Amino acid sequence: MGMSSTRRSFLATAALSAGTLLSRAAEPPAPAAEDKAAPKPKAKDKGKEKPKPDPYADAVLVPGDPAPIAAGAFTLAVLPDTQYYCKQYPDNFAAQTRWIMEQRTARNIAGVLHLGDITNSNTPEEWQVAVRALKQLDARLPLCMVAGNHDYGPGGRCTGRDTDFSTFLPPAFHRGRPSFGGFYDREPERVENSFHRIDAGGRKLLILCLEFGPRPDVVRWAREVVARHADRQVILVTHAFTYHNDTRYDWKKHGKKQANNPHEYEIAKAPGGVTDGEELWQSLVAPAGNFLFTINGHVTSDGLGRLATPDAKGRSVHQMLVNFQMRPRGGDGWLRLLEFRPDSTLFVSDYSPTRRERNESPQNQFTLTLA
Repeated sequence: MGMSSTRRSFLATAALSAGTLLSRAAEPPAPAAEDKAAPKPKAKDKGKEKPKPDPYADAVLVPGDPAPIAAGAFTLAVLPDTQYYCKQYPDNFAAQTRWIMEQRTARNIAGVLHLGDITNSNTPEEWQVAVRALKQLDARLPLCMVAGNHDYGPGGRCTGRDTDFSTFLPPAFHRGRPSFGGFYDREPERVENSFHRIDAGGRKLLILCLEFGPRPDVVRWAREVVARHADRQVILVTHAFTYHNDTRYDWKKHGKKQANNPHEYEIAKAPGGVTDGEELWQSLVAPAGNFLFTINGHVTSDGLGRLATPDAKGRSVHQMLVNFQMRPRGGDGWLRLLEFRPDSTLFVSDYSPTRRERNESPQNQFTLTLA
């Protein structure tokens, strides 16, 4: 699916600015004589700063709460990258989970998806912020979480698979939920890879949660889980899959032209390796024939992207990127709401309980037809 003209303009401006800076950095220094002849800045120019770009230049902000859901609909609430909330703005994270509980009945919220980068630096202090926010959610409400690159390694530098995720949100925290299905079979005491069953609105869903840059053997396990649930429609939650230009991460094709591909991190050299979006598509999603959509965070720029691709059976599989960490105060509390309607459509909208605003731009509010 292509980008809107507003979004293309927004990204083009950012790319032009970056290209200008790079070209200037590559220019050789001017001769010393010319430097001496250069005019000194006028006193009135000293201290002047260029105006900061508007962080909501691409938004269509509308005051007020989301409209009531359609009759017979249910909702999955999405928590994109919360890393800066855990680092600096804990009230935003707490406001998100509090609002979800307040709206659970009115919006028929059947589950919560966290897209990874729970923390910024994988420190005990940041994990404690996450625990306090997440424990506001009812212990019986499905909570489907994945680890992002910032949840791995000392300082969140993603140098290996070491993380405090399982320490602060241990297996028992997840196993107690009725929707919980299981963990990766070779690491049953680690929580980064899991599956969950949600039955709502006449749909039988399997939520498949995979670590950042899933190891090929994790993908093997995921295929087996999906095969055992052929009667369910699958949603893949992982941290890095779709890129901001409406393509999948594809290291073999694009390399570093797509910034922050899992293959670019030190974790790629750790035992087991990694896979990216295209590799996951080819080895897991496309062959299965029962995936509804994928959803991920991680990518910056405008943090938005989506495309639809036919799988091996010709069914259209939607792929969505959503990440708000670039907004003020670490993300301004923005949530994504996925409203499953009885007419087999998915109404997607973004709402901030801290700003009490909706973003109704075409990239933040749209309707998808589900297979």
